[in-house]
Amino acid sequence: MLAPAALLALAAVPAAATHPERAGPAPHSHIHAAEEMDEDQGPLLLRLTYTGEVMGNAAGGIRRGARYLDNLDILFEADMERIAGWGGAQIHVYGLYNNGRSISRLAGDTQAVSNIETGVSALRLYEAWIDQKIGQHVSLRVGLYDLNSEFDSIEAADLFVGSAHGMGTDIAQSGRNGPSIFPSTSLAARLHVAPAPGWVLRAALLDGVPGDPDHPRRTAIRLGGGDGALMIGEVQAPLGEGKLWLGHWRYTARFDLGDGGIGNSKGKGNAGSYIRGAFPLAARDDRRLDGFLRLGTASGRFNMFDRFASIGLKFSGWVPGRDKDEFGFALAAAFTADSHRSATGAGPSELAIEASYRARLGDGLWVQPSLHYVRNPSADRAIADALLLGLRFEASHSLFGL
Repeated sequence: MLAPAALLALAAVPAAATHPERAGPAPHSHIHAAEEMDEDQGPLLLRLTYTGEVMGNAAGGIRRGARYLDNLDILFEADMERIAGWGGAQIHVYGLYNNGRSISRLAGDTQAVSNIETGVSALRLYEAWIDQKIGQHVSLRVGLYDLNSEFDSIEAADLFVGSAHGMGTDIAQSGRNGPSIFPSTSLAARLHVAPAPGWVLRAALLDGVPGDPDHPRRTAIRLGGGDGALMIGEVQAPLGEGKLWLGHWRYTARFDLGDGGIGNSKGKGNAGSYIRGAFPLAARDDRRLDGFLRLGTASGRFNMFDRFASIGLKFSGWVPGRDKDEFGFALAAAFTADSHRSATGAGPSELAIEASYRARLGDGLWVQPSLHYVRNPSADRAIADALLLGLRFEASHSLFGL
């Protein structure tokens, strides 16, 4: 009980800097609700998951203080084969609520130390799609779709609350309203092919501008108007006991060049690539150590960051008597593009370091303290390095066989 009180007390601490509050971080990945139906359960699934988080900026950043952020996932799934005889079909509907509080406005970072931050309070339809299996190895998914639910996503990084360990900052920063990820999604068509054990080929075509940037609280589907499309492909391959992912993405629309508006010009070619790996490093009895790393690039002509790197370690079952607990350490670094530095005088990078521990309290109940250090927030030379403390809790309940 002392930790939440200490974090909330930070809100009363005088400001450490006089910078105005920023608008918040770029769109980013978050704790996407699970979407796998168990054949042993009924054909319908309703799952509610509430996540609350107290996070405080203890030193540096724009100013000290604390915020309470929350996230409510409402997930409904239906196995249409068991319900109506529609072979290989699944319907998925996902509602999302966030209170809109922002810790990044205090820390001043761009990569977002909390993956449930939105900056706007809203209850919205987040996903609504139909997935159709075609034979044993192919599926097609169509509808409102979170790109990071499958692309650029690995289980080993799910422990961490910093959003850069979901979808990499190189792609998460892109687009006029981000790609189709938290908190706004767009219409998409996704093809999934599993040609051999351990191998997966994914490709997706998405509306280039998710939601309505002028009305961020709305769930909006707007096609045309120069939005263009986002095209992405990914290959997942086995590598020893681990996995390797290779991906490439590209927008078809024209974007403002990253010259700070000096040239007032637009161009095509907003694209990037990434490589990601996850590897088991040690395993003994119930103890397991997993590592992951990621490298990514984005066109520096259009984006603030043109290179990204992350690495992390996750320890599972290492605390005696607590085989479900996990803890780990991770680092994410985003490097500014030459054009952005020339136009703004920004520094070379933003570096985020996280230490996190996730403890199971009971069925569907978890608590997770975390510690964050952000060096050069937003690569802004005027913002001091930030030290943040967080305490997250999660409660989940599922209804089966409705």
